[in-house]
Order: sequence, then structure tokens, then C-alpha cells
Amino acid sequence: MSVRDTRCQSNPQQHNNVHFPFSATSLWCICFVLSFSMRHCTTAFSFLRASVHHKNNNNHQSSSNTMVNLLDRAKFLSASAATFASGTAGFVAANYNPEQCEGKTVDNGVVGSQNPRYIDTEIQMAYGGEDGSGNPRTRGVLVRRLTGDSTPYKFPVQPVRLVQTWPEAWPFQEQDFSRSDPSNDKGFYTIPKLVYHIDEPAVSSLTQYYRNNIPAKADILDICSSWVSHYPLEFPKTMKSISATGISGLELGFNDQLTGGFEARDLNENPTLPYKDESFDVVTCVVSIDYLIEPVKVLKEAYRVLRPGGKVIISQSNRCFQTKAVAMWLQMNDRQHLELINGYFQYAGGFEPRKAFDITATLPDNGYRDPMFIVEAVKETKSA
Repeated sequence: MSVRDTRCQSNPQQHNNVHFPFSATSLWCICFVLSFSMRHCTTAFSFLRASVHHKNNNNHQSSSNTMVNLLDRAKFLSASAATFASGTAGFVAANYNPEQCEGKTVDNGVVGSQNPRYIDTEIQMAYGGEDGSGNPRTRGVLVRRLTGDSTPYKFPVQPVRLVQTWPEAWPFQEQDFSRSDPSNDKGFYTIPKLVYHIDEPAVSSLTQYYRNNIPAKADILDICSSWVSHYPLEFPKTMKSISATGISGLELGFNDQLTGGFEARDLNENPTLPYKDESFDVVTCVVSIDYLIEPVKVLKEAYRVLRPGGKVIISQSNRCFQTKAVAMWLQMNDRQHLELINGYFQYAGGFEPRKAFDITATLPDNGYRDPMFIVEAVKETKSA
């Protein structure tokens, strides 16, 4: 699956001696086109930041090695642009209006400070047909994995008070879960979307939250999963097992953290989890609950597969595929999304306590970053 694994450190100064064989005008045009096409991918796709890999921080590579690495970067960026052209950039930003709550800013990057910031990996993608030897035709695609470590960000964890009182009776109508594109979701994911749906600060804040809130030796299930699960690099070794279910088997096949394997399943078509009762300690769901047309059924399944005292961690930002998100989600702001998820837990039953947090990262220059929120709920322990 992987034939290249290049780990890029976060220090941009190590690239100062790289000379690009392009004119200033050509380089500007290339950067403009690529920056437009990848505006919804991670901002880490920069020529100037991670164009080559230096062993032992050696700044004096030969010109031939530099050219090879530049060609690799061009291949990486062109593959990402091709992914954009296939329709992966259909994200929209909803209103950002979270309730401001008091909290403490914690620098959570210490544990992973020795980890690389990025891991560039070349994967082989089948594109149909056979070669002259009868083998499936493939092409190498370079993808960048964000580790969530070695970044300059701070990671505050601010509690958000859940105040909405939900009635005992189910208050929603069928049209609340309608979508502008009601077609089968499997068709939407026919082309693997090997991109990030949130930016690097949001990925990093989620990774640090997992590191600080999921105990070692836990059995973890990631639902609505993909080619990345945003877990810390050490989790495959420190956790008992990591399993996943998601709509695209191709994407899940590239997720190298799934020590417990995966099951490809469309939860909108079949809202059940293919696991035994009380199999897991933690269930995670990353920026995907807005796509579920039967979220309560899915949360009831999460309750079933959780052990008593286990928890569900639902993370959410303000980005989505607008045509696939349910109607009422698109009419709400971030604060209302948290209340809605809390309502889902209430109607699923058996989850107490339920808490919400704003874990949006803080940037050194206070620049824009995707917001990041958590709603966490614990499966009640049965009384004797």
C-alpha cells in the first residue's frame, strides 16, 4: 500500500537553502493555482515549508537530490489538485457563534513534541483496467498526514454550558433530516476523498484532546471513519485495539491506525454497528454526525457496543458537504449544533453525564482557524 514515507519536521528554517528551478513569475502562477484548488485542504501543503526531507537537519543536499524532491512535491501537489477537481472541495462554512465560557488554556503538545509534524506517504491507487502483465493498473498518489504534534498552537479546553431543554416527545419532522442530494451516499464516495475536512489547527486540537481523554489500553471504535482517524501516533501501540466503520472501504484501507480492522458500512442505509455488545470503551465520530439521517439509531448502537462507563466523543466544526448535511443542521449555528447533539444523546437514552467543550486551537498570530467542538457522553453504569 505504501512505498514512500517521508517525515517532515516543523521547523521551516531548515529549508532556507533550497533553490527552485523556476522563474519568479512561473512560481507565482503555480502557487496561485494550487492555493486556490486546495483552499479546503490543509494549509501545510506549502512549497516553502516542506519541499524536501533533510536527514539530520543537513541543509546542503546535492542539486540532484533537490530536483528529485521537487519533482516529488510537484507530484504530490498535482495529485491533490486532481482530488480537488474530482469534487472534494464542496465544503461550506456555517455560522460561527459559540458561547464564550471561562476555561484554562493548556499547552498539550509536550507528549508528542518529538513526533514529526507531517508524514508524506505515497499510496497506490487502482484506476481501472490491467497492464500488459494482467495486473491492475495503479498510480502513485502522495498524501500528507497531519500528526497533530510539533505545531506552534495552543489548545484551550473551554466548557460550554448546555442550556436547551428538550421535550420528552421526539420534536423533529421527517423534513428536518432531508438533504438537497438524497442520492445513495456510496455513489458520492466512489472516488476516495483523501483530504482533510478540517484545517491543521483543528486536527491538532482534536489529536491532543484524544491523547488527554482516552485512557491507555482502551478498545476504540471510530464510526463514520475514513483514511485518517486523528488519533495520536502512539495510539496503535498504547491502545488495546482500534477499529472503524465507514462508508468507503478504499479510504479505510489506507488508515494505518486500525489495529482492530474495519467494516465498510453506510450508516444511512443500515444504521447498525457490526460488533458485539459491550465491545468497546470509547466510540469516536469526527465531523460526521451532521450527515446522519437517523442519528439516534446510530447512538443507540453506540450505547449497545460500549461497556458500562464507556463514552462517546463527537467532534464537530463548521464545515460540511452542504448537499449531504441534513436540512436543520444547515439552519443552525455552532452553539445550536452542540445543543442538537446533546438532544440526540437524550433521545438515544442511557447517556449521563453529557458535556460540551470548545477546543478551538489558538494560533500564535491569532489568525483564522477552523473552530472545533466536542460533545462527550458517558454510558450509564447499571446499578446493582
